[in-house]
Amino acid sequence: TGSRRPHPLCFVEAYTTQDDNTMSTISLESFIAGFAYGGTTVLVGQPFETLKTLTQVQSTTTTATLTTKSPSLLQTATTLYQSGGIKAFYRGGVPLLIGGGLMRSAQFGVYNSVVPTLESHYGPTPPSAYYLGCVNPHVVFAGWCGGIGRGLVEGPFEMVKVRRQLVSGWKFGDVFQGFGATLFRNSFLFSSFVIYMDILKQQLHQHDMTLSPFLKAGLCANLAWFSVWPLDVVKTRRQSGKYEGRSLVWLLKDAMRKGDMYRGLSAGMLRSFIANGVSMEVYTAVERELKKKLH
Repeated sequence: TGSRRPHPLCFVEAYTTQDDNTMSTISLESFIAGFAYGGTTVLVGQPFETLKTLTQVQSTTTTATLTTKSPSLLQTATTLYQSGGIKAFYRGGVPLLIGGGLMRSAQFGVYNSVVPTLESHYGPTPPSAYYLGCVNPHVVFAGWCGGIGRGLVEGPFEMVKVRRQLVSGWKFGDVFQGFGATLFRNSFLFSSFVIYMDILKQQLHQHDMTLSPFLKAGLCANLAWFSVWPLDVVKTRRQSGKYEGRSLVWLLKDAMRKGDMYRGLSAGMLRSFIANGVSMEVYTAVERELKKKLH
């Protein structure tokens, strides 16, 4: 039998054997489990997602004599509840419920298909070739591909979600507004997520420790979101319809100038930890059961 080693292919299994030649280059179970992950994320995290969007589009206003601060998260939540009760927190949920499963299916399915493809052509990456001693280049590239796969699906659904959350009108020609920003954000977001997951897996394996899928996904998702948060602020503002004609560079500079780079972070971190933690538990259970049935 082969020796145990951490493996980046599957989020469920902590290791594989070195003589394991049974991995499929197209991971059907990962696509299906990713769909379940996406649907769960929307059901659990949409209230925080709505608060995040509303907070991100609020901008700090500065004049020569006065700086006007935007409402706090609690004030935003209170106003939202007064406008429509609990239902208001789920505005924009339908587009994400439809697209959420598809985009998570794309990100996990592409990632779990690219890794074994790379390994079949180039072999497993030896630890000596890891960047900074802990970053697997195959994970970086596969994560980037998974993020692009998610972004290609997510872009139109995300734009509609933002407009619904803001109770703002839109037309069909607007669905690709902010599409480039979504692709750019997602490529860094998902690659960051899988890099953190892989590093954590290495550390847990090295110290003979375990963590639940909830904690692993929650912690790594928060780290990933924190790493790319300014890009998410810019993406949301680009899709809001309130910054027509402004480029991504202008929006990023404007957010930096006004101190809005991490606006909405608290709501986003709450959503990320809770929703991704619960969703990874679902992903793990679905993928495990599918592996039993399909292999």
